[in-house]
Amino acid sequence: MWGFLKRPVVVTADINLSLVALTGMGLLSRLWRLTYPRAVVFDEVYYGQYISFYMKQIFFLDDSGPPFGHMVLALGGYLGGFDGNFLWNRIGAENALITQSRLMLLESVLIFFNLLAVLSYLKFFNCQKHSPFSLSWWFWLTLTGVACSCAVGIKYMGVFTYVLVLGVAAVHAWHLIGDQTLSNVCVFCHLLARAVALLVIPVVLYLLFFYVHLILVFRSGPHDQIMSSAFQASLEGGLARITQGQPLEVAFGSQVTLRNVFGKPVPCWLHSHQDTYPMIYENGRGSSHQQQVTCYPFKDVNNWWIVKDPRRHQLVVSSPPRPVRHGDMVQLVHGMTTRSLNTHDVAAPLSPHSQEVSCYIDYNISMPAQNLWRLEIVNRGSDTDVWKSILSEVRFVHVNTSAVLKLSGAHLPDWGYRQLEIVGEKLSRGYHGSTVWNVEEHRYGASQEQRERERELHSPAQVDVTRNLSFMARFSELQWRMLALRSDDSEHKYSSSPLEWVTLDTNIAYWLHPRTSAQIHLLGNIVIWVSGSLALAIYALLSLWYLLRRRRNVHDLPQAKEREDLACGSSRVGVAGALSYRCLAALGAGWGAVCRWLGSELPPVLPDGEDTLPLPLPARTHLPNPSAPCGPAAHQRPPVQVPAPEERLQRPGGGLVLLRMPRVQHAAPTHLRGQVTLAT
Repeated sequence: MWGFLKRPVVVTADINLSLVALTGMGLLSRLWRLTYPRAVVFDEVYYGQYISFYMKQIFFLDDSGPPFGHMVLALGGYLGGFDGNFLWNRIGAENALITQSRLMLLESVLIFFNLLAVLSYLKFFNCQKHSPFSLSWWFWLTLTGVACSCAVGIKYMGVFTYVLVLGVAAVHAWHLIGDQTLSNVCVFCHLLARAVALLVIPVVLYLLFFYVHLILVFRSGPHDQIMSSAFQASLEGGLARITQGQPLEVAFGSQVTLRNVFGKPVPCWLHSHQDTYPMIYENGRGSSHQQQVTCYPFKDVNNWWIVKDPRRHQLVVSSPPRPVRHGDMVQLVHGMTTRSLNTHDVAAPLSPHSQEVSCYIDYNISMPAQNLWRLEIVNRGSDTDVWKSILSEVRFVHVNTSAVLKLSGAHLPDWGYRQLEIVGEKLSRGYHGSTVWNVEEHRYGASQEQRERERELHSPAQVDVTRNLSFMARFSELQWRMLALRSDDSEHKYSSSPLEWVTLDTNIAYWLHPRTSAQIHLLGNIVIWVSGSLALAIYALLSLWYLLRRRRNVHDLPQAKEREDLACGSSRVGVAGALSYRCLAALGAGWGAVCRWLGSELPPVLPDGEDTLPLPLPARTHLPNPSAPCGPAAHQRPPVQVPAPEERLQRPGGGLVLLRMPRVQHAAPTHLRGQVTLAT
């Protein structure tokens, strides 16, 4: 009975010595002295921050690509016991975080999945020749789709590998369709399997990456203001604490703040203060001398407006509330000055082809008020839709002149406190984000007296209800913002031309030791790069030579073998090299133009390789009192002193913000322009 125990146990193993040697050298090069340097190196200053955000579950947005690569790095940090409490604020700071790679960057992870995708498809192709629909056939085909999805999910450069695999698979599928030895059912099964593995699975996994990402980072973070009001309201803290439970339907008498959907050059809100436009501009043109209307990039009590029914005088919500619908006529009354939003046939201060927008002051002259606006809900489902806070995107069309309320994006001079210009655009070219607004903060007004209303505007809104966006709505917005952020076509200081990729003329100092001058320098492996480039050139010349000889009816190889080699080389080597090189070269030049054509450019959050960030940051990060009112005439405030050059401000949550700008004085909050450097 137990005789089988007496039989010898034989274990057979095939060892690939080349693979073992490569693995050993790889581990040695990756792990030897991994902790040196114990400092933040190059783009680790950004990816380290993203890992900290994951650990603290804080929302962030990175334009370098989808979140899968960041989650892989965060997993390494989590397994290593990292809690997110490290200030990744400058290159060279002490860094004790150990990850699986020599540097905490995405390139090594991207290369791994690129090569895995190509290897998996080659393995699948070999199985196709001998055992189609076998277990190994399904494994390698599925792994190809998974690896392609992971490559795209790390950086958009992975799309080139994915397109290469799809192209080769399409050629093979075309050959399968022409194979007369296969039945129609068999060909259909082959095509269906490839479609599921190479199309459906990558799409599902790509959505899954974002789903997990949004589950992990559900708290308000430093990149909130790049997103729409609805997206911000779906995050825990931040705007959600203000808007949660607001009345959903905007009614006549509602008090609202209006945020421009375009958010370019910075997110801002419709704003006014008691200061008027100058009688004469610097270029000699005259103005209406009416009250200024601007777009202000910070939270402010002067951002509040009251939606008034033109047929009634009261500025409170009736009982029951009368909701505002698409097509209704409204007046927008500035909450702090009680003057109505107005436009007329007077040129705007910086956009002379557009109309000036103001709050009407009755000077008892022949300039009547023109303050009626027609509400248009852009994303309405029907013509009877109700105007909703957060959710509705609306346009205001001036009844008298048909001009549309628009953010021009230009910064007003000092008399306008460097705030953004608002104009009436007569020639509306259809939907554009600069003409679209949404209600961010909203309350039902209850005070008819102006003094009581001012106290009401200063008080926080009451909250009692929650609303959330669906996953697909958040995914769509987040995906588009990632793509739009890449549209900034300003040249990076570490950028290089496509020719320099081949010649290796450009190098980058990743890290410099402060005392010994030891460096981590990005050079490229000259031996591998030059030999690879020469091999491609030699292959192209040999292919051309054999094609010429074949044209002269000289066959150096059997025709079947010759045809297979040429097809293999052109589809793999030629297409892969040309696709990657040409697409990379065109990406920088063409992507910004595409995004501008679609009208959705955004400023970058943190440009790769830079340790500076264009102002302004989100209001809560550097405005000491975001709720402070704006406008000296309205509130008799003392002058505001802008920090002197290189004056340090304490940043909430730790760290310092170093401002580099001239010392100036203004009597109202000034739109700060300059560079901000994160420092310890």
